[in-house]
Amino acid sequence: MKKLIYGICLALLLSSNVLAENVLVEDVVQTDVLAKSTLSWDGSHMPDYPKGPPEVTILRIKIPPRVQLPLHTHPVINAGVLLSGELTVATEEKKILHLKAGESIVEVVDKWHYGKNEGDKTAELIIFYAGVSDAPITVKK
Repeated sequence: MKKLIYGICLALLLSSNVLAENVLVEDVVQTDVLAKSTLSWDGSHMPDYPKGPPEVTILRIKIPPRVQLPLHTHPVINAGVLLSGELTVATEEKKILHLKAGESIVEVVDKWHYGKNEGDKTAELIIFYAGVSDAPITVKK
């Protein structure tokens, strides 16, 4: 009787492995487009990519509550996702974007702006910069 039970259990295990192997990756992997744009968040067109050897930089930025970043600009295209907290981004032209956790941003290029965490939690972002080797990704005023 024990051999029969072991045999049934083995058959069930093997059949479940076979079923798992027949599942398509596309059926179990979820992909969400967080951002896809030819425009920055303020509606301006992004510039062409710079000439030179490409360099990708990925930063995790944590902005404590009630902290405002200095006025700065990015000479390269960049985009990111706010992982937690809230963030307000403002340009010198007084255009404003309010971000909440999970929202994405396609950042302005060559425009002076700043970010400010007006919330009570740390704002945490992951930002991707598409630049060229040995060139700055951020310039402070």
